Amino acid sequence: MLHLVKLCVGCDSVKDLEDWIKEKLKARKAGARKRERNHTTRMMPKRADEIVGGGSLYWVIRGQIMCRERILDIRPFVDKAGIGRCHIVLDCKPVLVEPRPYRAFQGWRYLEPKDAPRDLDRAAPDIPEDLRRELRQLGLL
Repeated sequence: MLHLVKLCVGCDSVKDLEDWIKEKLKARKAGARKRERNHTTRMMPKRADEIVGGGSLYWVIRGQIMCRERILDIRPFVDKAGIGRCHIVLDCKPVLVEPRPYRAFQGWRYLEPKDAPRDLDRAAPDIPEDLRRELRQLGLL
């Protein structure tokens, strides 16, 4: 199993990501599969076979890995301009993880399971994200 790390461009918080996912789900075409969405990327991961079937996409928000979404599939396609791309198919259920600093980069990075941040326990989601960040900086989370 292998994971991906990607910048969550345009989101300032996990709540922003969740709201964006809700909007995407509302706007989808009739007959589209429920509870999955495509994140389009330019390049096909060379290690896709290691990712599908257990991997997650870890989102970097404001310089920290903050949450993950399970990867359901990776589907290559050719766009209208004839350029090869791929859809990273996600389950639409962001899971909060222990925040971890991560510098900006382009594209994605592979993440070994041993290096992946742990999921936060069920009590932590009730804490507002800005307070969680502050507690993390103080070493209390």
